Amino acid sequence: MPEEALIRDIERFLFREARLLDDRRFHDWLALFTEDTHYWMTSRMNRYPKSSKAIAILDPDRYSESDTIDELALFDEDLTSLTARVSRLDTGMAWAEDPPSRTRHFVSNIDIEPNEAATEVTVHCNFIVYRSRAETEQDFFVGAREDRLRLVDGAWKIARRRMVLDQNVLSAKNLSIFF
Repeated sequence: MPEEALIRDIERFLFREARLLDDRRFHDWLALFTEDTHYWMTSRMNRYPKSSKAIAILDPDRYSESDTIDELALFDEDLTSLTARVSRLDTGMAWAEDPPSRTRHFVSNIDIEPNEAATEVTVHCNFIVYRSRAETEQDFFVGAREDRLRLVDGAWKIARRRMVLDQNVLSAKNLSIFF
């Protein structure tokens, strides 16, 4: 079980990250990632579990136990592509963000697992991201995250982020924000 000081340190890191995103300090946010980061998001699948008796089709391809990394990704990015997205926002030519979105990131149910490497931890949490834009656009994104955080030069950095949205169908006009 992680010690209280580690738990508090990870919580502060996640809360600071949320504040950076909400304050649109995207270059500072990028500094929280490792060079080899993987930033990946999918949504839940509406498939029957193998134990379901709701359908009579026995084709195993119709069944799914969980959402896996080989499913269609909404985001599948590395540090280079995240940096390109942030740079595009700086150009004034990112029409999906003109006017810019206002966001509020909420992170909860933080659970920390130590990894084999003493310098890494796996962090599970839930998130809600509220976005409002222009006069009438409002979106809620709700899901779960699994982060691998790595200690680099005495500071935590995000080495991997796997996000799964609970929504199966997104009503948002775009996914131009960061999670």
